[in-house]
Amino acid sequence: MEAVLLIGLQASGKSTFCREQFFDTHVRLHPRILLTRERERVLLDACLAARLPFVVDDTNVTRAERGYYIELARSRGFRVAGYFFRSRLHDALERNHRRRPPLRVDDELIRATSARIELPKFAEGFDELHFVVSHHDDSFSIEDWRD
Repeated sequence: MEAVLLIGLQASGKSTFCREQFFDTHVRLHPRILLTRERERVLLDACLAARLPFVVDDTNVTRAERGYYIELARSRGFRVAGYFFRSRLHDALERNHRRRPPLRVDDELIRATSARIELPKFAEGFDELHFVVSHHDDSFSIEDWRD
């Protein structure tokens, strides 16, 4: 079974990538859908118990945030993959401004997230890591990670 963590700024393309890559294969854990951390915990526990592959579609920009999911997944025998979205702050802000209002987030939130980013490392417990580059035509390139 596989646990996938998407890592990056808001408006860096994580949710679009998630729909394209994992819609048919993984349960999606996303705060905008689940609304509370308690609901997320319930769904995460269900995925772990049922051995269902899941993807955490959130910013996950610090080791501590990622560590929570990695520890739970690995303790249940899941492989853990990380996809880091290489996005400049300017590009994320620009994409955010193109979003419809219910999906748009405050620019200051994106800036604050940018200031907290800690690059992921295999030593955190990842079995595989990838760079994802979002292109202006909404396509993606996936590159192997170099630690």
